[in-house]
Amino acid sequence: MVEYLIAFNEEWVPEQTADELREKGTSARAVLDEMRAAGVFLFSNGGIDASTAVCSVEARDGEPVFTDGPYVETKEHLGGFCVVDVPDDDAARYWAGRLAVVLEWPQEVHRFPSSERHRHSNHEE
Repeated sequence: MVEYLIAFNEEWVPEQTADELREKGTSARAVLDEMRAAGVFLFSNGGIDASTAVCSVEARDGEPVFTDGPYVETKEHLGGFCVVDVPDDDAARYWAGRLAVVLEWPQEVHRFPSSERHRHSNHEE
């Protein structure tokens, strides 16, 4: 199994009324419930935007420097995400497609080695 991040950028979401957002939330939760039933769901959060940024951090002279809120030059923000553990790209695409359809906005799919595979590869090095 491989872990995938399915995510959308807040900038990709057109203006939504409160009722539209509630309806989309209900539809997306139904897909997440299907993921749970299929045993592929790991974690999700759909309430992310610029207001949820606690701080930004950058390195200066080898030390971390923290600034409150999002990075000033950032124009795009993660809007939400879901992490699934599925056998392959096709399965990840299936779930991302389901979310894209019920939410009606684009999703990106990123592949990561699963935790088990990652731990195993670290022991081999």
